[in-house]
Amino acid sequence: MASGARHIQVTLPDGTSRRVPEATAAGDALTGPGGSLPREVLAVRVNGVPTDLATALREDASLEPITFESPLGKEVYRHSSTHIMAQAVKELFPSAQLAIGPAIEEGFYYDFGFERPFTPDDLEKIEARVHDIQKANHPFKRMEMPRQEAIRFFRERGEKYKVEILESINDETASLYSQGDFIDLCRGPHVPSTGRVAAIKLLSGAGAYWRGDERNAMLQRIYGTSFPTQAALDAHLAKLEEIKRRDHRKLGKELDLITIQDEIGPGLVLWHPKGAMIRLLIENFWREQHLQAGYELVYSPHVARLDLWKTSGHVDYYRDNMFVPMKVEASEYQLKPMNCPFHIMIYKSHLRSYRDLPIRYGELGTVYRYERTGVLHGLLRVRGFTQDDAHLFCRPDQLETEVSRVLDFTFLMLRTFGFSEFEVFVSTKPEKAVGSAENWAQATQALVAALNGRGVRHQIDPGEGVFYGPKIDIKIKDVLGRAWQCSTIQIDFNNPERFGLAYTGEDGKAHQPIMIHRALLGSIERFFGILIEHYAGAFPTWLAPVQARVLSITDKQREYAEAVVGQLRGAGCRAEGDLRNEKVGFKVREAEKAKVPYMLVVGEREMQGGTVSVRGRSGADLGAMSPAAVIDLIRADVAKATPARQPAP
Repeated sequence: MASGARHIQVTLPDGTSRRVPEATAAGDALTGPGGSLPREVLAVRVNGVPTDLATALREDASLEPITFESPLGKEVYRHSSTHIMAQAVKELFPSAQLAIGPAIEEGFYYDFGFERPFTPDDLEKIEARVHDIQKANHPFKRMEMPRQEAIRFFRERGEKYKVEILESINDETASLYSQGDFIDLCRGPHVPSTGRVAAIKLLSGAGAYWRGDERNAMLQRIYGTSFPTQAALDAHLAKLEEIKRRDHRKLGKELDLITIQDEIGPGLVLWHPKGAMIRLLIENFWREQHLQAGYELVYSPHVARLDLWKTSGHVDYYRDNMFVPMKVEASEYQLKPMNCPFHIMIYKSHLRSYRDLPIRYGELGTVYRYERTGVLHGLLRVRGFTQDDAHLFCRPDQLETEVSRVLDFTFLMLRTFGFSEFEVFVSTKPEKAVGSAENWAQATQALVAALNGRGVRHQIDPGEGVFYGPKIDIKIKDVLGRAWQCSTIQIDFNNPERFGLAYTGEDGKAHQPIMIHRALLGSIERFFGILIEHYAGAFPTWLAPVQARVLSITDKQREYAEAVVGQLRGAGCRAEGDLRNEKVGFKVREAEKAKVPYMLVVGEREMQGGTVSVRGRSGADLGAMSPAAVIDLIRADVAKATPARQPAP
């Protein structure tokens, strides 16, 4: 380079800096003269903005490498993978039209306009072509062109979805990426070349409406995933198989827990006897703990006049998630999507003094929300569900203490059900919000102070609060490391004002209480689905619908086996007998499939000795025991698994 070439200064992550010639590629600037960039570096942040390693630097900049270990690195890697897959599809099926192809959690997908669904054979051919494209190691090249020129470019290629995307944006220029002969509309960044994506697997095909709107055309979606090594991909695929094995829809049917039937309607759950027993155990524990924690239990109807939902703001803010109102005589009635207005009306039914506060109402209230058929998913996304709901009304000086109590209560409940890892977020004021800045600041400070006071690690989620107040969201991690949103604690400035809530203060004047919405488990249906997958259907003894099954070897032991079942039930254990004229090995396998914690085998020797031969569901032989000893064993299991059966702090 000529001696007069302009130089710029780049600052590296360790704080050191160096001068490099203007137009040096960002990747080269990271390494310096003669350096070699580690293969794990996929892209780079330039002054905080993610960009390609090949981007020419024009001014002083701070640089930070992006690797697969970061969330952004995974997104770059997997979005690059979607382009590789899209190229393979276009080469094999030239008439396929490109729609969108984002990275998603642990994978990616691409939507195509195509006349038929892609078959498993198609996916095999596409994946083989993907591997060819990886081996070709085409560089990803970025280009920019005026938006109108880009529209003409894609229109000439028959890519109507790309044209629609371009026509919906206001940017004057559009960025495109090429690899070999393939060109796609994309903001980037991407990995340097197709060969940098080491291991790709196409997983499945599905239908998807364009822009998620069922009024639009049905597209063909291909899901896939990718990792930097084959070993990492293999481990992920093994995890997917385990997830499939634990799928609550599959286990719910196999274990005869629940069904969702077309004759009744999508998103509406039938609880079979064994599933209903587990639900009863969950709900009984929930009620027991709430009463001990100073809550008052309430019940509310499933419908109310539509005017109630106008007052609460649901008609304005939540209409798309509500069922169509029904006409009753001269009034319109609405299936309830929330329980909160009912609890508010209970509060309003009496004059309240500052001495009455805090007031805590709890309800296992069934609500109904309109969800599109395409998003329904077993127990995890339904149209009718029971929310473990509570609403607290308190004075401003009580807010932090009440939030702290709810936090303690939340962790107590979740740990009892076997969850010990959590992700906690504080969501702050969004752009559109009600309430004064002072109220928002006070409430947010109370949430943060409550978390800090309990040493709970948390992240701030800026602008993600609900319109009526800030909130704490708690995600639980299951045995496979998946995070599930369950618990929420929300401060509400909106409803106390809308409904004119008040209490008489120490000064004799009317004051507005603060309202806290809170759910610990989320919904019973969704939480039950999570529990099924967390335990793979093998519920701990305290939650198992059947804790022990007595298996007779021959008909001669029938009477004794029935007596053992009666003794266990009399002691409060959930027991049943398998007295069929079948081989005992078959009965054992059936009990293991049903995931019964204890199998009590009864033969001639056991009958003569007044004992049972005990097997655990994992296959462990626990030896001969008296029925009384089995009762003690079950009780010890329950006591060990439920240390939280204490009043909440």
